[in-house]
Amino acid sequence: MKTDLHLVFSGKCTEAFAFYEKTFKSKVEFKMTYGEAPPGAPVPEDAKDMVMHMSMPLGTILLMGCDAPPSMGVPTMGGFHISLSDENADEVERIFDELKEGGSVQMPLGKTFWSPLFGMCTDKFGVEWMLSVPGQQM
Repeated sequence: MKTDLHLVFSGKCTEAFAFYEKTFKSKVEFKMTYGEAPPGAPVPEDAKDMVMHMSMPLGTILLMGCDAPPSMGVPTMGGFHISLSDENADEVERIFDELKEGGSVQMPLGKTFWSPLFGMCTDKFGVEWMLSVPGQQM
């Protein structure tokens, strides 16, 4: 079984994925707007230029996303964190610094009893992240 992650944005999917491409040094592999859907697909009039589906590799998963058409209501992020770990502490610090820019920090990077380096932040798009250097398995 393979598990991936799908994020829903309020019109900021393209901007968010451009930010994630830069931050994670990855590339969007697929993007389709609602207006590019096959003929006959039910496309809300207020969503033609919004993202219906976008995806890019992120570590061992495929990060996917879309924009919620305004007629469907405004989605809110929350209730979960995307957890990333890397053996390279400098890379964890670099990614954390980029993700927190324009967002907020819930827990600054630091040593914990489970990791030599761990921190939590929310990026400027409302996505919550946990970053760490692996420690002992608990």
